[in-house]
Amino acid sequence: MKIGLVGSSGGHLTHLLLLEEWWKEEERFWVTFQKEDSESALENEKVYWCFHPTNRNIYNLIRNTILAWKLLRKEKPDVLISSGAAVAVPFFYLGKLLGIKLVYLEVYDRITTPTLTGKLVYPIADAFLVQWEEQKKFYSKGHYMGGLF
Repeated sequence: MKIGLVGSSGGHLTHLLLLEEWWKEEERFWVTFQKEDSESALENEKVYWCFHPTNRNIYNLIRNTILAWKLLRKEKPDVLISSGAAVAVPFFYLGKLLGIKLVYLEVYDRITTPTLTGKLVYPIADAFLVQWEEQKKFYSKGHYMGGLF
């Protein structure tokens, strides 16, 4: 199985790194921001740097959409996994068009409100994982994972 792990640097990247038991034996690639934490954490991994900032930045949304189109056709992953943030949106929507399975993990630190990325990818995700029972009121098809972290 080939996995694409897509997420912003910082906490979103940390969430994906903590899932190592799920991905460590699989062929994989990463898509994240080129920042000090991601360069260090992914030093020995196959990484593609995406464009940031992503919040309310249409120009970088377009650039990341073009990047997603090129990378997904080149890498041909079986599944995309993300915990956000905005960079996941173009990858997930284009991944859906290409028949790639989509797994989204809502972040641990949002208990009483959904994230914008979560709301945007929820309708198309093949698996949507939540870490708090309270999050299920926003995501009825969310699978409660009992606090992975």
